[in-house]
Amino acid sequence: MEAITDNELLGFSRLMMQAAGIMLPSTKKALVSARLSRRLQALGLSSYTDYLTHLQRDGAERQRAIDLLTTNETYFFREPRHFAFLGERILATYDAQRPFRVWSAACSSGEEPYSVAMLLAERLGTRPWEVLASDISTRVLEQARAGVYPMERAEKIPPPYLKRYCLKGVGAHDGHFSIAPVLRERVTFREVNLNTNLPELGAFDLILLRNVMIYFDQPTKRQVCQRLAALLRPGGHLFVGHSESLNGLDCALRMVQPAVYRKDGAS
Repeated sequence: MEAITDNELLGFSRLMMQAAGIMLPSTKKALVSARLSRRLQALGLSSYTDYLTHLQRDGAERQRAIDLLTTNETYFFREPRHFAFLGERILATYDAQRPFRVWSAACSSGEEPYSVAMLLAERLGTRPWEVLASDISTRVLEQARAGVYPMERAEKIPPPYLKRYCLKGVGAHDGHFSIAPVLRERVTFREVNLNTNLPELGAFDLILLRNVMIYFDQPTKRQVCQRLAALLRPGGHLFVGHSESLNGLDCALRMVQPAVYRKDGAS
């Protein structure tokens, strides 16, 4: 198999920009090659140019390529300051009768929405709440819906939550744990592309889009931010990654603290 060229990398970068608004700079050449090489072998193709041509006529393979090139690094209770803010600042004062609605807008394999769901279950008691979790990758959504993880992924889950909301695998599932059905049934997963007009999702009290916009160019960041802000209820919050900022994006959200933004108005 021939090594991937700069021109072929540009082709995959254009594919990802068109499909998901994600940039693939020259520094990602090794990553692209590593993630796609097995697909070339499976299809009997000798070059990445041949694979790009194949993607133009095979929609299922195109989705598979997008899945493989989507970065999905995540873990339970990532960025603890966000969970502290949610529990101590948002949920502590929430007393509305309508459901508290959260959208994990790039949920990857599910660790983020399940972490949020554990906190909501603890803090809201019998008050109603909902978690919507979405991603562009159908592959990681399948993993998320299953809610089964290697035991080492449980490291960041607080012990009381682990005991209450997780089940230790036995037999064929030894070395794994699963999210308990009582929690899993409260989280809804669906495929959503943030780089297009959004489907009808309703309004949210909290949206999480963390460590995603660093892969977007400025116009894409602005469009995505404006789409998300439109779905926040007045008084609702948006969490982004701690290395990210909404400066200059004109999306009507005010920074409360680094990586936490609020839509002004009565909640």
